[in-house]
Amino acid sequence: SPPPQGSLLYLDALGTAFPRALARRGTALLHWSPGSARGPAGWPLPSLYCTPAAAAVLPSRAAALRVQLLFALRQRALRVLEAGLAAELHDVLVALRAEWPRLAQELELGRLSPQPGLPEGVREQLQALLSPAAARAAELRAECARGFEGIALRLWPQLEVVVVRAAHGAERLYCDSLRQADCQGLPFYCPFYQAAGALLGVNLWPKAPVPRFLLCPDWAFCEFLPCLASKEPRTVLLDELWEGREYGLVVTAQPGEYRCRTGEVLKVTSFHKQCPVVEPVRRESQMLSVRGESIPEEQFCQSLCRTLRMWPGARLIDYVCVESSLLGDSSGPCAPHYEVFVELQGLRDLSEGQRYKLDQCLQEDFPIYKSFRFKGSIGPLRLHLVRPRTFNQLREALGCPTAMPRVLREERLLQLVQGSVVS
Repeated sequence: SPPPQGSLLYLDALGTAFPRALARRGTALLHWSPGSARGPAGWPLPSLYCTPAAAAVLPSRAAALRVQLLFALRQRALRVLEAGLAAELHDVLVALRAEWPRLAQELELGRLSPQPGLPEGVREQLQALLSPAAARAAELRAECARGFEGIALRLWPQLEVVVVRAAHGAERLYCDSLRQADCQGLPFYCPFYQAAGALLGVNLWPKAPVPRFLLCPDWAFCEFLPCLASKEPRTVLLDELWEGREYGLVVTAQPGEYRCRTGEVLKVTSFHKQCPVVEPVRRESQMLSVRGESIPEEQFCQSLCRTLRMWPGARLIDYVCVESSLLGDSSGPCAPHYEVFVELQGLRDLSEGQRYKLDQCLQEDFPIYKSFRFKGSIGPLRLHLVRPRTFNQLREALGCPTAMPRVLREERLLQLVQGSVVS
């Protein structure tokens, strides 16, 4: 968890930018943290949250988030929606769309229904905190019946900000989706930068459109590998960084621990009181590469989104990629290639022309990929459509709250996704 200085800096920045954000019971915590009831702020802060700590530690991610949603719905005067990951808030609002009639009934009766992943003893403990709220249930029914665009501000009209622990990399897709629909009109604030399990920086600028993080020198020992170095790079320290340059991050989180190359690349955007301010650029561990072509996660996502814009009515919900080496014999006798699994809204099937379009866009966007495709060294990309809520199941299967991997490296996760293919 963040050191006390990190939590205090976060709360100070939040309170300065949004003066009513720290109201008593004014924050709904939507975060699954099995084994620990701490929120992303660093400690339970019982006076701040309206969601009970017991909900966060349930063994089931889906059950934990649903219970937290129910308690959040009771509190009309919310000021802050706080989620550990943007994906958690995304999944909570997906659950709201699917289950609002039942949630309204539970609000009206003041009753928490039995559900998978919710032990009966914990359910009874949480049940004791509920009371009938017929007026709030009626409001929920009325607003959900109107549709879900801007639903967050309609259900909680005093909301000031959405706080998410991570809004870059894999989480950016969910943030963009939330901004465009359910959380329309709300600012997003990402307070912390963490890597390799350590807190490294804090965002002191809650209203800035792009998260930037002040690296704090005494929270962990950081070294930096200059990107695009002309010779074998050597690591540099905080006081040797240059504004505008990109660096790979190496962390030693605690004294006596081994150095860890995190796979994160940071760009130094400025300095604040001589300390570097950085912006996360990419995760090297999430590059696609079957022949050394190294297609970055962010650029692949851009190519995928460009492809989808050519399919009328299609909206990307989520996706993952697999390099054919993980497929083993099931990929057949063919050249190394990518397989991409997408969940879409607005399309129930994919034509062969649509499937080929993504491969074509990748060739246009990445000349080295096009070269390998032309020579036959890389086979054609295979695109699969999966059924709704597949990625909710995938996040549950990950077993801990972590950013969604965009390139799957585990066979068990691949099998889960393959079992959900519908086209």
